[in-house]
Formats: sequence, C-alpha cells, structure tokens
Amino acid sequence: MSAALEQSAEAVLSANWTGGSTVPSRRQYPHQWGWDAAYIAIGWSWVDSARAAAELESLLRGQWPDGRVPHIVFHPEVPEDAYFPGPAFWDSGVDGVATSGLTQPPLHARAALEVAQRGAGEEFLRRVFGPLCAQHEYLAGRRDAGGRGLAAIVHPWESGLDNSPAWDEPLAAVSLPAGGVEPYERQDRRHVDAAERPSDADYDRFVHLARAYRDSGYADDGRSQFQVEDPLFNAIWLWSTHALVEIAEWVGEDAGPHREAAARIHDGLMSLWDGSRFRPRDLVSGAWLERRTVLSLAPLLDPGLPGEVGVAVAAELGSAHFRSAAGLGVASYDLTAPEFEARRYWRGPIWANLNWLLSRGLRAQGFDGPAAELERTTLDLVAGSGMREYYDPLTGEGLGAHDFSWTAAAVIDILRGGT
Repeated sequence: MSAALEQSAEAVLSANWTGGSTVPSRRQYPHQWGWDAAYIAIGWSWVDSARAAAELESLLRGQWPDGRVPHIVFHPEVPEDAYFPGPAFWDSGVDGVATSGLTQPPLHARAALEVAQRGAGEEFLRRVFGPLCAQHEYLAGRRDAGGRGLAAIVHPWESGLDNSPAWDEPLAAVSLPAGGVEPYERQDRRHVDAAERPSDADYDRFVHLARAYRDSGYADDGRSQFQVEDPLFNAIWLWSTHALVEIAEWVGEDAGPHREAAARIHDGLMSLWDGSRFRPRDLVSGAWLERRTVLSLAPLLDPGLPGEVGVAVAAELGSAHFRSAAGLGVASYDLTAPEFEARRYWRGPIWANLNWLLSRGLRAQGFDGPAAELERTTLDLVAGSGMREYYDPLTGEGLGAHDFSWTAAAVIDILRGGT
C-alpha cells in the first residue's frame, strides 16, 4: 500500500505543477497559495529538490517591500473569473506580480530548512534568508497589535482556517455597510457542494473585511474590525523562527536576533494559555474566544513548551472533543459542540496537513507513539478516500477539492519519515 500511495501522491504534485510552482488543485484553487506552498515544498523536497526550492522562491517573488508574504500569488494566464477574489479585486502586487494583500501562517522558514537539508543546500538558503528574515520582521514590526510579541491576524483568511467556528464571535461583531455588501460573485461553489463551503452570511463579512483592508491601502494601523491573536498562526511563526536560527547558523549569519525573537514569541504564546488550553484572543473586544478548535493544539510545535502544558495539550488532542470513535484523525472543531458540522469547510472536517502538523508537534513534545498513530491514521484515511482537500471525521468520506497538493505532500513526508 505504501508504494502505491506514495506514487499516487507524487502524481498529484506532478499534475498540479505549473512549471514554476504548484497549485493546490487545478479547478478550485488555480493559483499559488501562501502556506500551501510551504507544505508542498516539503513534499517536493523528497522527490525533486529543484522543484521544492522553486516552489518557495516563486512565492517569495510576490513578497512586498514591507516584508509581507502574500497569501495568493496569481498566475497571469488564469482568467480573472476563475477565482474570487481575483487580482482585480486586490489591486496589489510588486514588480508586475499580482498578489493578494493578506498573509498566512509563516511556515516558510521551516519549509526552507527542510528543502535545504534534502538537497537544495546552502546556496538556496543564501537566496531566501533575507526574504524570510523580512517576512518575520514584518510580523514583529507591523502585526504586534496587542503588544505581547504575537502577530495579530486581520482577516480569517490569514489564519489558514478560514471558516473556523473560532471566528464566529469576532465576525458577528463586524459592522457591514448600511446598504449591504457590494455585490460579488462567488466562485468557490462551482466545483464543490455548497453544503461543504462557507455560508453566504460569513462570505459577506469575509469580502467586506478584505475590501476595507484594501481600501485602507493595506495599512496595519489597528483600525481593522477583526484583529485576533491566533495560537496556530503564532505557533507556526515560532516553529519557523527556530528554523531561522538554524538557517542563520548554516549560512554564517548572526543567529542571536532570531533566538531572541523565538523567546519573545514563546512568551507571547504562553499568554494565550488559560490554565487548561490555548485560546485565541480577540483584540477588538479584549475577550478570549471560547470555541474549542484545532487552533488550540498547534502550540505543541513549541520546543520550549512547559512539560505539564504539553501533556495537557496532547491529552486534549486525544480527547473526545477531537478524536471520534472512528479514529480517523483530528477534527478541526469540537465533535461534541452543537455547531459541529462534519462536512463544512473548517467546521469539523479532518485535514491531512493539520494531522501532519500535529504529529510534528507531538514528536516535539516526546509523544512519538501518538504521533506515529496519527500518521498511520492519516495514511489510512487518504488510502481509503483519495487525495482530497478534507475528510468527514465520522465516516472518512473525502470532501472538497480532489487531487489536493498539501494532502499529497503530507503523505510523501510521512512515508519518507520526515524529521
């Protein structure tokens, strides 16, 4: 089974390769996505180190002068109406590269380190070290809205978990224009059942927030109606900051500032620990966000997590809140909550990339047995239902887009024994 599954995963990456980067899926997501590119590069690193390096460098071509790495780099040959919001909506980009104006979890330094370790080498790291440092400096200098050393997200799309119930309260507090949201045409339901996608009410707020940020000139000035300190975004930032320490040492640069940054982010992340679990903090209302979501498990990636905290988070991951009797993986939302939806985008389904991420976190805390079990579960899930975007946590049915690149990348890394 392993050889056939690996061959299938490599075929998905190859089919989604555009010549310079990899799309998440050909029909649903026909451009390059920010944190997808990091997962995909890790997958490619086992198969073709040149493509792995190109994946990250292609994304970094869209980096802004302020250091932000955009959450979409648009392919110019793809029609405007193939995806919404497209390039015309964002009206942004650098040196002829059309991009969105948002960012996503900064997994890229971690990916770059692994790409270098598997063949791309020091010369590749020298090319990307400066841009990766600029990405981290942007987050520290422009996004620390709460003053705790954490990066605030200004839109649910920046979390990567776009439609998570974690955002229900801050989204509900967003004031829409008196005349309603300017009309737009969704494209995300052309290829996927509407029952698996965000509601129109939520999409109105997504679009309104994106337009408001665009119309502000993408200013990070604290005026956004949505500002949240997210445990997952910041845990990934911390994990990548530790990778920057290793990269700096490899290329002969000063690693000290990156060690100091890691310490600051760790302290900030611990401010989201309420004594029993990590929770996002709404900087607009000042309140903790109560919904029990997979976001709160990501701090397992912190190598400096206190032992008792790591034990508590690992226990939460293995609890009935996130692991169904079917034992198929980690649900994205509390299985016992009344709002749980097994099939709707980020409101319950299992995602292979998060299973992979959490298995890395479990290993970082010394829980190798549970990590191996989660990896095995992920492979079984994909073998049974294909390289899908996400999966029903109760039945294992594949949902969302077909032939999904980060699912394929996770499969390859698990099978090759990524470290």
